[in-house]
Amino acid sequence: MTRIVPLRDDDPALLELLREARTAGDVPLVVDGRRPASHLAAAVDAASHADLAGSDGSDRIGWATLTSGSSGPPRIVLRSHASWASSFAVVAEVLGGRAVALPAPASSSLTLFSLAHALDGGPRAVLDGGAADCFHGTPEALRRLLESGTASGIRSALVGGSHLDPELRARAAAEGMRVTAYYGAAELSFVAVDHGDGLVPLPGVELRVRDGELWVRSPFVARSYAGAPGPLRRDGAWATVGDRAELVHAADGGERVRLLGRADGAILSASATIVPDEVEAALRSVPGVRDAIVFGLPTGRVGALVAAFVEPDGSLPPLATLRAAAAERLAPAHRPRRWYAAELPRTAAGKPARAEAVRRVLEGEVRPIER
Repeated sequence: MTRIVPLRDDDPALLELLREARTAGDVPLVVDGRRPASHLAAAVDAASHADLAGSDGSDRIGWATLTSGSSGPPRIVLRSHASWASSFAVVAEVLGGRAVALPAPASSSLTLFSLAHALDGGPRAVLDGGAADCFHGTPEALRRLLESGTASGIRSALVGGSHLDPELRARAAAEGMRVTAYYGAAELSFVAVDHGDGLVPLPGVELRVRDGELWVRSPFVARSYAGAPGPLRRDGAWATVGDRAELVHAADGGERVRLLGRADGAILSASATIVPDEVEAALRSVPGVRDAIVFGLPTGRVGALVAAFVEPDGSLPPLATLRAAAAERLAPAHRPRRWYAAELPRTAAGKPARAEAVRRVLEGEVRPIER
């Protein structure tokens, strides 16, 4: 009988344990070893009640993965092995290497994908900082790699999980890396890739925008959740996780995908609707701002005030400078009215932990910038 096998991401024998579980026909669930034992028990219990058999046996569950938890508690995503394996050849071509550096923990679906790929003959997984010729991780992990001075052997980088700013891409390219950014989700896997001129669908993926939401038709989509439900919705062969997007015409005559953030993350302020991703992109272009999260600060008068939590890159610019830069880049309704500054909390994979950042602001752990 197929069962869920919980494994800790900090187990030095993890890759072999994954191999054993897959060979036995079981479903690995890799959990964050830093989480309390009660969290592990709850995850295993939720997964153990899931239906692991497919309707005809071909889509039986092969992997149980965790969402990043960047905007709330992580969920358990159930997917067939084929939903990952069908993209292995495309990803191998993008990486073009024999050993892939994986700085994010294996509890991240980003890394677990590459471990599954390694077990199926893909690039050898390097989890311990050893020698590698390609990289798969978040922008923050790429930044740390470049700052460490150990990137000389890396020839290609596959970067996802959050926004990759052009400056970081250029720094990696200057080190001799071929950089490919991508958009995806734990539920959707790979959706679109950006080689430097905008996001285009990964081969095998079809995209459409319906009522402002991005819908995907793809063999890479997960089947369901175990335990708490999540944002994955279906309409026949199409699926969405609620990300807002638009299709824009490119200079080469083709179309590119422009992401606008989650629909449920929009800020309603007075009579305006503000998409945080658009404001965040503008703030990242401000000298002295390394990264930013934008959110709605509750108020009883105008719905919500636009607030910005910025991570300084060196010395933080004065408040007047930040406001002036926002005024140059943003329409009046989109300019932050409250500013906060500190190192952004991040998930284990290196993605900004949006829910935790907002919690720290609301509970007074991060104070507003006053000058």
